Amino acid sequence: MTERRVLIVDDDPDMTAMLVRHLEREDMAVVAATGGRAAVQALASQEFDVVVTDLVMDQVGGLEVLAAAGRCRPTPRVILMTAFGTLETAIEAMRHGAYDYLTKPFKLAEVTVAVRRAFDDHRLHRENERLRAEIERQQGLDRILGRSRVMQETVSQIRAVAESDASVLLLGESGTGKELVAQAIHWASPRRGGRFLAVNCAAVPESLLESELFGHEKGAFTGADRRRDGLFAAASGGTLLLDEVGDMPLATQAKLLRVLQDRVVRPLGGTASVQLDLRIVAATNKDLPAMVRDGRFREDLYYRLAVIPIRLPSLRERPEDIMLIAEHFLRETGARLGKAVEGFDDTAVQWMQRHTWPGNVRELENVVERAVVLAHASKITRDDLGTEFTLDAASAPLRPTLAKLEGEYVRRVLDDVRGDKVAAAKILGVSVRTLQRRFKEL
Repeated sequence: MTERRVLIVDDDPDMTAMLVRHLEREDMAVVAATGGRAAVQALASQEFDVVVTDLVMDQVGGLEVLAAAGRCRPTPRVILMTAFGTLETAIEAMRHGAYDYLTKPFKLAEVTVAVRRAFDDHRLHRENERLRAEIERQQGLDRILGRSRVMQETVSQIRAVAESDASVLLLGESGTGKELVAQAIHWASPRRGGRFLAVNCAAVPESLLESELFGHEKGAFTGADRRRDGLFAAASGGTLLLDEVGDMPLATQAKLLRVLQDRVVRPLGGTASVQLDLRIVAATNKDLPAMVRDGRFREDLYYRLAVIPIRLPSLRERPEDIMLIAEHFLRETGARLGKAVEGFDDTAVQWMQRHTWPGNVRELENVVERAVVLAHASKITRDDLGTEFTLDAASAPLRPTLAKLEGEYVRRVLDDVRGDKVAAAKILGVSVRTLQRRFKEL
């Protein structure tokens, strides 16, 4: 589409011809429509950035042209031309979406200024829409990768709950992507225009957590030298993630319950309550039902948070997703570091598929990033993965036997002393004969 396209609408051919000539001299692509009916047809078949239309016309008037423009995507900016006697009607039309109006008689310079302003506003709006779409792509459901059945079911559940306003409790091991899912719920919800805020309840000291959540008035406690809104108030209209909610102190749990029940919050040291309009998403890697049974987490708060519980599967439960996610991190890291790495060789793939990934997706991301940094060839090898830094060996079971642990320790000691059995026996506190016998058994 040609840039800066304008539709001129008037049932006076002389007026449309004059405006077309003038705006074409301003390097604009101009289309003329004689009357409102022709304008509605033009809007249905072509795309315009700005529409300049007379308000009063026979048969189809400017308000109908405004309505037709409002149905277009993207929506053009509409400037109404009106005589003094219909000025109130033009102002009312602006309340219904018109961008500006010009009062006849007007100077051509006024037309130029109004149309240029409308172009700038239209361009800015489209740029904002593009940026918002890009943010939604980066923060939305597209970021949740997985072709496994368990992950597809989880994504379907997330998509279903996003449209509601019910509280969501995300359960899963560390590193399974609970904050990413919380962001996806926000961006797929009607609250996407509001803010997404998160607080790690385990990272904030107990003495400061209430102030962080509820806010405080000046002088509410030592060091409170100014008033501060809490995260509940700051996230109004959007979504608040209570991460690691299982680590929240019992005293704070009671106050949180009251806020969730009443949908109002009172800052520390304040007397006035603030009405809340936000969605709560909570997340934890703890076994909250067990904590409820042990009296370490309030049962009433648990049910208030777990209106819709979603369990995120560990990476061990979806091994078919490992290489899909690894390739994604490889592309991201390579692009960020400006390093061309084509993929993983067979040794790397074999190790990654056998590894148990106790740190889940977060561990996988760190391993791939380190591998891209260390890689010297076109493909990442097992050596590049830095497997000595992982929490468990690729082939080791989650709970190795005592004999296996003993064997690994004996081998490590022998490696440290370069195979010297006398020195190894001294370190292990056994005789050389005993060490030789155990070594044969192992």
